[in-house]
Amino acid sequence: MLPNSQKPDSQIDSRKFDSLEQEVFLNLWRTYDRLKAFEEELFGKVGLSAQQYNTLRLLKSVYPESMPTLVLGSRLISRAPDMTRLLDKLEQRGLLQRERRPENRRVVEVTITQSGLDLLEQLAPQVAECHQKQLGHLPPEALRQMASLLKEAREPHEDATNLSLVDE
Repeated sequence: MLPNSQKPDSQIDSRKFDSLEQEVFLNLWRTYDRLKAFEEELFGKVGLSAQQYNTLRLLKSVYPESMPTLVLGSRLISRAPDMTRLLDKLEQRGLLQRERRPENRRVVEVTITQSGLDLLEQLAPQVAECHQKQLGHLPPEALRQMASLLKEAREPHEDATNLSLVDE
């Protein structure tokens, strides 16, 4: 019998994974874990989570307009189990403001503040550098192909409001 290092890939893979889908999923998970360490370090320096940064990024995309809380929650990259708490922390820091509209008191509108815009501007070069560290070793065509495959993989699992999730 051949040692593991000499076995054909198909024999090795069948022992490590239950299916090709499992292999791909576990590779995605491991990759995400390795890449998120870069953003955790960056955002940790300014007291933000990646979720909070993404919230500010989404609000900037509609500035000077506001966004209803429910819409904002649906557009986040990953689900926020406690949207109110996330917004409370950002509002306490003066990075966003919330307002109930008189015509519909049930809807809470969220707007990024100038301090929030300033923080995003301050972080922009560092975020670009972070992305470069994460994926800059890959050629542009590989990145385009990966982006396309990832969109294709998640498309059947997203509702219509999330289809442009990362395109904003």
